[in-house]
Amino acid sequence: MNRHFKLALLLAGTAALGACAKKAPEQLPPPPAEVAPTPAPTAPPPPSGPTVGSQAHFENAVNGQNVIYFDTDRFNIDNADAAALQTQAQYLARYPQIAITVEGHADERGTREYNLALGERRANSAKNYLVSLGVSAGRISTVSYGKERPVALGSDEASWSQNRRAVSIVVN
Repeated sequence: MNRHFKLALLLAGTAALGACAKKAPEQLPPPPAEVAPTPAPTAPPPPSGPTVGSQAHFENAVNGQNVIYFDTDRFNIDNADAAALQTQAQYLARYPQIAITVEGHADERGTREYNLALGERRANSAKNYLVSLGVSAGRISTVSYGKERPVALGSDEASWSQNRRAVSIVVN
């Protein structure tokens, strides 16, 4: 009897499952909506303007204040020079990987030796002021060109005043 009982249970279970057959839905769901493909991430656009660390970037960042001017036979930093050097120091603080060379220049008057020494004093004045503002001395080198590289050719005060200068140049 045990065998007949098991068979009866099996048949009853099968009948019960058969009675639970699914009916087809009256309406099919809508097809999935078209999904636009997600665009692949793109690299950011290249920065416009000069490359960081270039001379052009430096000059733009300091608003052209990479040159300071001196009075005749002087190498002291005045208020205008101090403002320009403060702007340069801020740039150098922002970009600690950048080093500069300060070029010292003189006008055409005086001997070659005198003007080389004066150009050196001017370059060192600018360097020392930058160092006093927190720029590492190891990031600043100096060179004197004396009267050898004038920007204005002429033997008048207007030309001479443009040639008495210290110029900060980015070095890589």
